[in-house]
Amino acid sequence: MTRSGHEPRRLADLTWPELSRTAPGSVLAVPVGSTEQHGPHLPFTVDTDIALALGERIARARPWVVLAPPVHYGSSGEHAGFPGTLSIGQEATELLLVELVRSADAFAAVALLSGHGGNAAPLRRAVRRLRAEGRRVHFWEPAGDPADSHAGRGETSAMLALRPGAVRPHPDVRGDTRPLAEILPALRAGGLRAVTPSGVLGDPAGADAGEGRRLLDRWAADLLAASERWRPSGTG
Repeated sequence: MTRSGHEPRRLADLTWPELSRTAPGSVLAVPVGSTEQHGPHLPFTVDTDIALALGERIARARPWVVLAPPVHYGSSGEHAGFPGTLSIGQEATELLLVELVRSADAFAAVALLSGHGGNAAPLRRAVRRLRAEGRRVHFWEPAGDPADSHAGRGETSAMLALRPGAVRPHPDVRGDTRPLAEILPALRAGGLRAVTPSGVLGDPAGADAGEGRRLLDRWAADLLAASERWRPSGTG
């Protein structure tokens, strides 16, 4: 997906009279991230940074998308063993998203763009609840390698492309590289710290900015394809 296109419409840059004319034919895209540890080499905002970057891409490519400020907090209880992780839990995450989407009735629809796997369950519950109320809401999350699911080569490469100054040197940071499904019981029982003392699931060795740009392009292309199903009627 190319980065070219029109200037994204950001809620942060608009006033309500400016928005009132276009909201009924627009989709509000909400990046949903987290504030949680990402190993000894990445910042706490990785999931939010990636979700926001993808939101910028889709808002640039689709003139009928309005980009909301990101949701910085989510369900990250499995990372509680690492200082700095800030989690509001599944129940609060679900309620936050339900109320947020309810408040966005001025728009044709709302698209929740998730950058954090731990938000998937409360996000899906929120979407089911909102659809049962008759609201138009969509949910998208990037696909990844199940053996490289947290702070490994993929996320490290993406951050080298987005915010290289925030990535610390990472020699010998290799974490648990078993598929996520294999370690899920231990993770649920004792949190991430019981599975990987470094906080990494995967191996960041070999990460580079070029790979990160290609990964972001692939995610953005998938998001662009998904967005075709969200296009409001009457938009070109």
